[in-house]
Amino acid sequence: MRCAAVLAALVAGCASLDQPIGSHLQSGSPLVRGCAEWFRAMDERVEAAGVRDAQDTRVPGFPYLRVNRLLASLREKAARSDAAVQALAERMLVLDAEARRVEILNLPVEGPAGSFDADPALRRTQECGRLLREIDLAKAEGRRGLLERAEVPDDYLLSHRILGLYALASLPFSAGIRQYQAETLAAFRRAPIAREGRVRYAPPGSRLTRAAAAAILVRSAGNPLGIPEPTPEEFTALLAAYAPSFEIDVKADYDRFGALRWLRNDATPAVDATRAVVYGHPAWTRVRGRVLLQLVYTLWFPERPPRSDGDLLAGRLDGLTWRVTLAPDGEPLVYDSIHPCGCYHLFFPTPRAEPLPPPEANTEWLFSPQALPRVADGERPLLHLESATHYLEGVSVVAGIDSVSRYEIRSYGELRSLPRPDGGRASVFGPDGLVPGTERAERLLFWPMGIRSAGAMRQWGRHATAFIGRRHFDDADLFDKRFRFDLP
Repeated sequence: MRCAAVLAALVAGCASLDQPIGSHLQSGSPLVRGCAEWFRAMDERVEAAGVRDAQDTRVPGFPYLRVNRLLASLREKAARSDAAVQALAERMLVLDAEARRVEILNLPVEGPAGSFDADPALRRTQECGRLLREIDLAKAEGRRGLLERAEVPDDYLLSHRILGLYALASLPFSAGIRQYQAETLAAFRRAPIAREGRVRYAPPGSRLTRAAAAAILVRSAGNPLGIPEPTPEEFTALLAAYAPSFEIDVKADYDRFGALRWLRNDATPAVDATRAVVYGHPAWTRVRGRVLLQLVYTLWFPERPPRSDGDLLAGRLDGLTWRVTLAPDGEPLVYDSIHPCGCYHLFFPTPRAEPLPPPEANTEWLFSPQALPRVADGERPLLHLESATHYLEGVSVVAGIDSVSRYEIRSYGELRSLPRPDGGRASVFGPDGLVPGTERAERLLFWPMGIRSAGAMRQWGRHATAFIGRRHFDDADLFDKRFRFDLP
């Protein structure tokens, strides 16, 4: 009897996850039923073509909504008022619309279902998404279901951790992490050597003052969820104003970063080093109940070459991601960085960010090889990168535009749909959020840690950053747990 009850509960749970879209598919309204069938047909076509976009998470029963870790963390706040629920759903609708846009663009123009015209499909997707959202949020059970299911699963595989005897395997990993941290600290204590071969790149010029940035942040946060949401033009200006400079020890082509592009008959994107390009996008974190804007910059290198035979870390594509967390008054509070594999997470606090101790012994709680001074208006960090490994060797502060070599800032969103030489389009990232062909040989070594394809280059939202415990680069409470901030 107990097994039957459990089975019945599981069946009921699966059935509930199919709602409210299941009801819409049976609706007596041709308009509603047609929209539900449209999303079902689109999902089938996207899955069959293998072009699902993994940046944001789909919400069961609500095929027109997607969620990220920030929005998932705001569900409790959204539940306090209808305006906040509507605001949350609107942002989830926007996430899905953007994901659907790139999925539609990446579909084959000709397929088993016949020819496909992207523009009408995009319009119908937006119209149907708004219609179904209006119907579902008008009902208490619809609002409740949305808030219950708007979750983002972590990027760890529990089965691997169990079968891989995670607890025992974590012991040598802890020792390895401590060794890496000791070597990194030693590298940061050595001032980067000024030598031939180092090339410095500065960002585009910016006339945006700190006061103007603060005005943008305050004004754009005037919504029910308090999320700073600059206009596209404002965000472009912010990216340029806070962009770092890079000084790279260039010894070969593998040290020249650039734009990603598709080459004919290649399943892995290549780097066009003739165009120095850094990809930027917004992110957000929550601190003491407030949402702070973050600016994220990623540059890509062609490869990480092997240092020796059997180098487990070598492979196609490499890079660096640098993030700036802004106070509402426009001053940077803390910086942090990873490589696009999610590896080597480093924190660089300013005097306005006081590190907090870990709740328990944890080698990966907060590794900060260097603190930075308060960066004044008109100043920017200068990142010193090592040849081949592209490790950060140190960070200094420079004023103004400090190099005649400039890089271009492009939208990170471009990587979700790039033109192919054959006339089609494809995302840099696969349906699993990984860049195809970038898996490293160390994936077998890291298997017990439960990180999918450790070492592979990853899409935003898919960066697991800790081997011991669980942590993601876009966790909404990442900084609130680790720092006490001086906020206005």
